Amino acid sequence: RLEAKMALYGNDIDDTVTPWEADLGWIVKMKKGDFVGRDALAAQKAEGIRRKLVGFEMVDRGIARHGYPAKAPHGEGIVTSGTHSPTLGKPIGLAMLPVDDTAVGTEFDAEIRGRAAKARVAPTPFYKRNKEVA
Repeated sequence: RLEAKMALYGNDIDDTVTPWEADLGWIVKMKKGDFVGRDALAAQKAEGIRRKLVGFEMVDRGIARHGYPAKAPHGEGIVTSGTHSPTLGKPIGLAMLPVDDTAVGTEFDAEIRGRAAKARVAPTPFYKRNKEVA
């Protein structure tokens, strides 16, 4: 799930995270008519988001886990998911960061058990399965 950047409800998304912030805008069909929350989503889309869910890889040793603070150059965020990826052979995760700190390659500090550990915003999905034609 994490390598494919599939958001987990309760960790990466909840009722405080909008589809625009979670990079799930492709799910929302604004032109399909009225629905609960449509006005709020339209307003946020027009104003722009302040935070965004991004993938990251650890630069320093350690695994940033759910709930760990993330200190980015333009503000604070939070790690929403993190683990060691056996497929990639390195620690990866998702974090909600200020939108100004979401460019691929941006470094930030994830606080792991009281110490700062460098992490870097990475392109997502982390891994895509090859679809072979039969």
